[in-house]
Amino acid sequence: MEYISGGQLSDKLSYAKKLSEPEGRKIFQQLIDAVDHCHGKGVYHRDLKPENLLLDSKGNLKVTDFGLSALKKPGDMLTTACGSPCYVAPELLANKGYNGAAADIWSCGVILFELLAGYLPFDDRNLVVLYKKISGAQYTCPPWFTGPQRKLIARILDLNPKRRITIPEITEDAWFQTDYTPSCGYEYEEKIDLDDVSVTFDTVEDGKRQRTTIGSKHTVNETIKKIEAAAMDVSLSVERMNSFKMKIHPKQKMTRCCRSSYDLSAEVIVVAPTNCVVEISKSAGEIAVYKEFCKSLSSLLIEKSDASSQIQGSKTVTNSTTPKKKKTEQKTSEDISPHEDRVN
Repeated sequence: MEYISGGQLSDKLSYAKKLSEPEGRKIFQQLIDAVDHCHGKGVYHRDLKPENLLLDSKGNLKVTDFGLSALKKPGDMLTTACGSPCYVAPELLANKGYNGAAADIWSCGVILFELLAGYLPFDDRNLVVLYKKISGAQYTCPPWFTGPQRKLIARILDLNPKRRITIPEITEDAWFQTDYTPSCGYEYEEKIDLDDVSVTFDTVEDGKRQRTTIGSKHTVNETIKKIEAAAMDVSLSVERMNSFKMKIHPKQKMTRCCRSSYDLSAEVIVVAPTNCVVEISKSAGEIAVYKEFCKSLSSLLIEKSDASSQIQGSKTVTNSTTPKKKKTEQKTSEDISPHEDRVN
């Protein structure tokens, strides 16, 4: 295992604030090379941020923490929405299938902006406001940004993932090409089976806090029921803290000491009456259970709820046919009504 003495890129930004154009460009060039290498192996990081980027003693960049990464076969779309809120791509908030490469590129664009500006393009303590800014690509470049910088960032932070600039196009950009020397990573002959996802997650530390955000096109109550169902799928139980926040524990009885070592919570954030965001947070507990819970919840939230439309359709048929019925048939109509009430 290689020792990285330079620390996290986030540490450098905490005291340097913003980097000079040459230094910021060098780090961005190395980041793009690293991400391109991962994508070439079919691996999509999905949680790119300065905290997961390390610098060695020579200032060379190293990408770490593949705990939320995914292995994808050609032609497949990813469905699990995850990542850190400020760096997440807008398509992940829509709770639909998305292109892992395009999502990673968006995160790279956010990092580039932060390197050169000294602050994030999308940032707000209120997650609802933050997600609205991301979904609308609402950001303002500082006055010291040059034209080429603005143009490249605009092409990366494109809301349409199909129109968003690709890595080959980034490497051809004139601003990117300045003083560019392609980075060469280590090549391994070992072949990884794309179906064996466990290979990716074996070395993840349970003690590190992780957050995952998943979009929901259901009401708050429906979303909470989905959370409870997902918890049940992986032998977890839900403890309601308030109307929107829940603590999640293993089903079996635990001592107070054991319970305190298992920290998993979920919070539902209302964006619209039938549009929510679920933020799942873990600082302790088994990483495998956490990932299974997130996967199960994501699958449940994708399912469309047709119950209301079916009930409405049933009522429409009943109302339209009632006038045509004779008095002798009213009993049948009365028998149906309680059934509809039970469904509602």
